[in-house]
Amino acid sequence: MDSMTRSGKICTPWPEPPQDGEAVEVARGILWIRLPLPMALDHVNIYALDDGESWTVVDTGIHSKRAVALWEKVLSGPLGGKPVKRVILTHHHPDHIGMAGWLMERFGAELVTTRTAYLLARMLILDVEERPTEQALSFWRRAGMAPDIYAERKDTRPYNFADTSYPIPVGYTRVAEGDTICAGGRDWDVRVGHGHAPEHLTLWSRQDDIVLAGDQIISSISPNIGVYPTEPEADPLKEWLASCERLRGYARPDHLVLSGHKLPFTGLSHRLWQLSENHHGALRRLEAHLDVPRTGAECFAPLFKRKIDHGTYGLALVEAVAHLNHLHQAGRVTRTARADGAWLWQRRDE
Repeated sequence: MDSMTRSGKICTPWPEPPQDGEAVEVARGILWIRLPLPMALDHVNIYALDDGESWTVVDTGIHSKRAVALWEKVLSGPLGGKPVKRVILTHHHPDHIGMAGWLMERFGAELVTTRTAYLLARMLILDVEERPTEQALSFWRRAGMAPDIYAERKDTRPYNFADTSYPIPVGYTRVAEGDTICAGGRDWDVRVGHGHAPEHLTLWSRQDDIVLAGDQIISSISPNIGVYPTEPEADPLKEWLASCERLRGYARPDHLVLSGHKLPFTGLSHRLWQLSENHHGALRRLEAHLDVPRTGAECFAPLFKRKIDHGTYGLALVEAVAHLNHLHQAGRVTRTARADGAWLWQRRDE
């Protein structure tokens, strides 16, 4: 499953993932475990680091009856009945934090993550909404959401983090850029990325060429870079591109990257270049597309190489807005409000 690249190879040493409830040892004292997700991206990778009498777990999957049953199977099987004494969260998304509180409650485990990841995870689990907020409705209108989808969603209970995340208790251990974590017989340098999620934690082993990358670096897909009603003027794409460039300075060809999704891989430097260039190419296509005024929802074609269906519409919309915000804040496009409130974006005349 190797794919040839412009300057080398991206290699996936394990062509198949572990089965549900099972594990693959990808390095001494590091187990790769895969849990299912009920969405288009149908899995998440978690990693268990052997600390001798206990385990450190990196990310946790969502919380559900099925997830609890699979975790019980993992705990009694690959983890050999040893307790989980520490949970490290790479970022605040529910497919990574969903079982953290359950493991903390079960074992009295310590939670380790960045400050922003902890605060967002805890806040969003507590923030249960029965209907979309006025801010969300306004954001959708400004983005030019398709009328039929808007009509459906405006009176429908939105997805809440609490739907798939066990409550996270008060109290955690903060880590930040430049810190070191000891786990699995290794010292890990903390390097923080942005764009997909603020203060996204990545860990780089000092003893061997291993990177625990979460969703910051994935082998065959680009993580969603989105703008949301909570911060409608944000430019996460600028932060993403800067993070790719900075992390590339640490990359070596023999790094084994253990990501939150898809397969472990080597070829890190090229993959970081690839992730950055994918978005630069999308920006060029989008700018050309804006030779006439268009809404955010009319910008899917130049950005995505697949059909956007009902299930992926929301993610596509927030990613389109992210690219438009980036061009706008760079002074490359203008925007004006249409009569119905939707922003119309157009390439700026030279």
